[in-house]
Order: sequence, then structure tokens, then C-alpha cells
Amino acid sequence: MERLLDSLHDAPIIDKDGYEYLVHPISNGVPMLDPALLREVVVEVMQRSDLDVDKIVAPEAMGIHLATALSLQTDIPLVVIRKRAYGLPEEVALQKSTGYSESEMYINDVEAGDRVLIVDDLLSTGGTLAAICEALDDIGADIADIAVVMRKVGESAMDDVDHDVTSLVDITVEDGEVTIH
Repeated sequence: MERLLDSLHDAPIIDKDGYEYLVHPISNGVPMLDPALLREVVVEVMQRSDLDVDKIVAPEAMGIHLATALSLQTDIPLVVIRKRAYGLPEEVALQKSTGYSESEMYINDVEAGDRVLIVDDLLSTGGTLAAICEALDDIGADIADIAVVMRKVGESAMDDVDHDVTSLVDITVEDGEVTIH
């Protein structure tokens, strides 16, 4: 994970109304995402995650590139949880609330009994992942594992969810610096 760790130390941190925001290729697509970094992250997710699943599930937008690369490497089908409704017959809406926004997302192509791996870039407030877990539980899907590349240390909405999250690296962002735990 040398590339990932180095990239965290090199990532810019900007102030967004008093919030120190990490700008990282995995979680923002900026600065440019080096294929070697993406490959390293996907290999690490493959080694740490339960891949005995029917589907990989990833929220739009920044989970898509990770889940796509993982799907290509494992031949496990990919379901993207979208930010817009398509009105398909089995579509399930979920309400997500993060530290900076509230919105709806929509799940298609996940059915009761499907064994799924949820993949995302970053766990910060946990609002998105908690809402996804609740919706998948309501559908009757079996959440085999949840994998994130980075997890910000501290309280999150996932603390109240009955699913564990596997992270490649736990971090804090304070005083303009990233600390790796």
C-alpha cells in the first residue's frame, strides 16, 4: 500500500467553510488518478474482502471506478446505486444524509437473497453507507462485506448499523495534515 500511503501525504487539503477537506485521487478524481494507485487499491480490496458474493454494489459517483476495476478483476457483476430515479419496476429509493448534503439514491437489480459486497472510496460521516445498508437490509439482501479505501477516524452513522466496515487505511485530517492510524 505504499502508493496509497504516499498519495495521502501528498494530497492537498482545502478549507470548505471551516471543514478541512482532503482532495484525493481515489475520493475526488483530483489530482489525476494514477492507474498504478487504482490497481494497488483494488488488489488490496480483493485480499481483504469477502468475494464470495453475487454482486458488487457501489454508490455513485466515487465508488464507481473502484467497483468497476474490482468487477473486471473478479468477474462479479456490478450494481451502481444511482443519484437519479429510472422508474424501473423494482427500484428502491433511499434517503441519505451526510455532513454536507441530503439527497435520494436509487437501487436497482438487487433482490432478496443476493449476497453483496459494498465498495466505496471514503467513510467519513457514514450517512451514505448507513442508508445503503438499511435499504439493502430492507430488500433482504445479505451484506457479506463492506470495503472502503479510507475511513476517517471518529463517530459515524455506521456506528449504529449492524455491519462491519473493512478499511484499507484509517485517517484523520487536522491542521492541514493527514495522519494515518
